[in-house]
Amino acid sequence: MRVRAESWILQAACQDEDPELFFPIGTKGPSLLQIEAAKQVCRYCPVRPDCLQSALDSGLDAGIWGGLTEVERRELKNRQRDRAG
Repeated sequence: MRVRAESWILQAACQDEDPELFFPIGTKGPSLLQIEAAKQVCRYCPVRPDCLQSALDSGLDAGIWGGLTEVERRELKNRQRDRAG
């Protein structure tokens, strides 16, 4: 079941987490641990699909949304575009 866009954030597992966790600086070294920690929160989030779709729809480039990094979201968008093409 999809949650209304304006209410999904209230159900997000990350609500009580430090927002900085979801915005690692870099993709190497300590940032890899931070990325994994953020993704761990996302794994059990009841609104993960809504979060991801919101990020894709709005073009959010920075941070981890819906359990995916910027690079992973870009790759997903490219695959979706190629399939539709």
